[in-house]
Amino acid sequence: MALELQQPTPNPRKPAAPDTHAAGAFEFKLPNWSQRRLGDRDRMFFTEQLGLLLETGANLYSALQTLRKQSANPAMLDVIDGLMADIGEGRPFSQALARHPKLFSQSYVNLIEASETGGFMHKVLHELKVMEDKRAELKSTLFSSLSYPVFLMLFSLAVVAFVLVAVFPKFGDLFASIHDQLPPTTLFLMAASNVMIDYWAYGLIALSAISLLAHRWLTTAAGRATVDGYLLRMPVLKQLVAELYMAQVLRVMSLSLGNGVSMLDTLQACKDIIDNRAFKQFMDSVIALVEEGGGVARGFERAEFVPPVAKAMLSTGEESGNLAKVAARVADYYEQELTRRLRTLSKLAEPIMLLVMGGVVGLLVSSLILPIFKLSRAVT
Repeated sequence: MALELQQPTPNPRKPAAPDTHAAGAFEFKLPNWSQRRLGDRDRMFFTEQLGLLLETGANLYSALQTLRKQSANPAMLDVIDGLMADIGEGRPFSQALARHPKLFSQSYVNLIEASETGGFMHKVLHELKVMEDKRAELKSTLFSSLSYPVFLMLFSLAVVAFVLVAVFPKFGDLFASIHDQLPPTTLFLMAASNVMIDYWAYGLIALSAISLLAHRWLTTAAGRATVDGYLLRMPVLKQLVAELYMAQVLRVMSLSLGNGVSMLDTLQACKDIIDNRAFKQFMDSVIALVEEGGGVARGFERAEFVPPVAKAMLSTGEESGNLAKVAARVADYYEQELTRRLRTLSKLAEPIMLLVMGGVVGLLVSSLILPIFKLSRAVT
């Protein structure tokens, strides 16, 4: 069923109000706090609702009009208005989407472009929504697995800072009479307490300067490339990062190839969704190999972080002509493995962090209790 375009109605954009101010007059405008940035949820809602409207028989222009009435975000209204205006001027829907790259990725645009001539856009939109749901679920698993260990680490640092700044100074005069008999841990913590209290301003300035320099270095090409390379080389982290990237890449590959997108466009879209320069270089090598007439599976065989089983499955899928289905299977495998590893690491991290917190608290308490015992013996 090909999509029919209804004769467009006048552009729903409101005409600009006439300028009643004199030329060069200063006009103060308050910021529009009600307008929030567009994100994944807006794209997921747009994709799901547009697919449902098209599936019920609505044409594309009428569906966008309905979505415009449902949207309450001014930024999303601007996007929909732009899409309707482009369609009214005769542009294909994929080209209209491509003019909003911050909201619609290249893979999204390629899939819509492939579905425009086949009349199955509502099916592609449904598959895009499923892919977005899987990606959101993976992000949620990643966040929930790492949030608690990070919280425990920050809480431990806060406890240590509080004890050094608020508790240890009160015992300084008390321990002065037995300074030579204090344990090494107590002497070290008292010295750290004095440094934090006397030189906190210099420490804050130094920390700010280091943070600024690190941020500037990370924004450079060399700094970003260095960090991206370490992510794929660190012993424990590289496996998690590689599985995350492979799950995203193979999901897009499966969806794109299954809906008629060319191999080179598919690989380029797979490259664009990953924000890691080292991984992008790997995808560039795969694209170059395909342009020379080689196979996709052969390109993935060169990567050390791809397991042998996945390499064999991709090779079999390419030889049998079922690369799209095999890529979906491998993507499912990576997502399941990543979820399992994250949950395992989270379960291991919790007791380890509790032990670390217990050790830190025990060290702080013993550094205070032992000198107090010595003082009590000296008094008696």
